[in-house]
Amino acid sequence: MNYVTVYDSPLGKLTLASDGAALTGLWVTGKQYETRAHGPRTECGGLPVFVQTGAWLDRYFTGVNPGAPPPLAPEGSAFQQEVWAILCEIPFGTLTTYGAIAKRMAAGRGTPMAAQAVGGAVGSNPISIIIPCHRVVGTNGSLTGYGGGIDIKVRLLELEGVSMEGLYVPKKGTKL
Repeated sequence: MNYVTVYDSPLGKLTLASDGAALTGLWVTGKQYETRAHGPRTECGGLPVFVQTGAWLDRYFTGVNPGAPPPLAPEGSAFQQEVWAILCEIPFGTLTTYGAIAKRMAAGRGTPMAAQAVGGAVGSNPISIIIPCHRVVGTNGSLTGYGGGIDIKVRLLELEGVSMEGLYVPKKGTKL
């Protein structure tokens, strides 16, 4: 069974999904990837994992490191899971690049890894904000690919106190 609820955030409504025990999805309502919770959905705002997630998000949106996340169970391939585990290690308020993640994975596997493959896995992250894909940028400082929209990515980075110097939106070429 898939359970869902909506959390009202400073960014707008966030949809949370769960299997009943762990968080399986978190996305900006009405944006890309909203249909990730497959099958029938039951609204259940009082589910313990939703209460934990709401408390985590409440702390996060005050601009402080919210600490340990609620139980997470993102669905994906072994490769995606590996990338998402690395994303979870990016400290609050810091950035990394797709290339740096690819190099780390290549070192662990003993084989070359393309940043584009990492980008595909980052872009498939079903639990935004908590699995912090917004903390990944292009090597040249480009703010690429965020399912909730680049404007939301910028707001999340600013909330975390990330210096926006040298970062830009690639299609517009606009410095922030």
